[in-house]
Amino acid sequence: MKEKGKMNRIFSLIEQYDTIIIHRHVRPDPDAIGSQGGLAYLIKDNFPNKKVYIVGEEVDSLRFLEPMEEIDHVVYSDALVIVCDTANRERISDARYKTGAHLIKIDHHPVVDSYGDPEWVETEASSTSEMITWLYQSRPELKMSEQAARLLFAGIVGDTGRFQFSNVTPETFFAAGELVKQPFDRQAFFNHLYERDLALVRLNGYVLEHFTLTEEGVGFMKLPLDLIHSFHLKSSDASLLVNCFSNVKGLKAWVLFSEEDGQIRARIRSKGPVINGIAANYHGGGHPLASGATVYSWDEADRLISDLIDVCAKRD
Repeated sequence: MKEKGKMNRIFSLIEQYDTIIIHRHVRPDPDAIGSQGGLAYLIKDNFPNKKVYIVGEEVDSLRFLEPMEEIDHVVYSDALVIVCDTANRERISDARYKTGAHLIKIDHHPVVDSYGDPEWVETEASSTSEMITWLYQSRPELKMSEQAARLLFAGIVGDTGRFQFSNVTPETFFAAGELVKQPFDRQAFFNHLYERDLALVRLNGYVLEHFTLTEEGVGFMKLPLDLIHSFHLKSSDASLLVNCFSNVKGLKAWVLFSEEDGQIRARIRSKGPVINGIAANYHGGGHPLASGATVYSWDEADRLISDLIDVCAKRD
């Protein structure tokens, strides 16, 4: 159910502030950048005199969507700050979000950390990009540029797995249909989104050859940092392979571990068993069928795998 009161409050605050800074979560995915950049362009399209900035760390694989901006900390003093697609404050990219004049949260993840006024959360939305599209649809007088439509479409595509996941609703298709009315180059977008460097393709082959599938239907792959480096890649590159063995027969849930400096990122996915509770037990969280976590040893990774096995065994 769309919370129209909160949508109206967001518009009221956007109208009130001359400077608006938009954040999203660390280690962004297409929905994080799509909702962040799409909202920025939507504001610029309809309030051309406002100063609108998007901030956060760059990710090479998603730089083609929209580059981030560098701004001085003094810009925050009288700014409205909007955080997109981020359930908890510790995952917000760029801690300066705390220093703005007012804070808004727009997100589709279950609430694990309340912040922002308003805190607009719609867990039935496929993506935060879909929610930003709802904002546009709620006011017939609004304009939308090709740039805004492209970014919001990217976010919806990313979080729905090209409209294959169970989070897709009739509203999702309606939102996407609204966006493709704008003449951005969809073919070029898909070409960029799924383009892979040769080194990553070779690591993909390694994962397909070496991942483990248990009799309970749990798939897992561990990628130590030295292995990732042997393919001349970074840990963030390996994250793109989380679904590379998702179509294997008998698979119920899976996890891809990639080691970073001092920690191991766990990207967990499921075809049915609810896994966000497991993620919450390992310094993470997310959606029932798509979550992320962090462990600090390979022994702890094994415990996470055991928990996944228990959940999948109960589904038999």
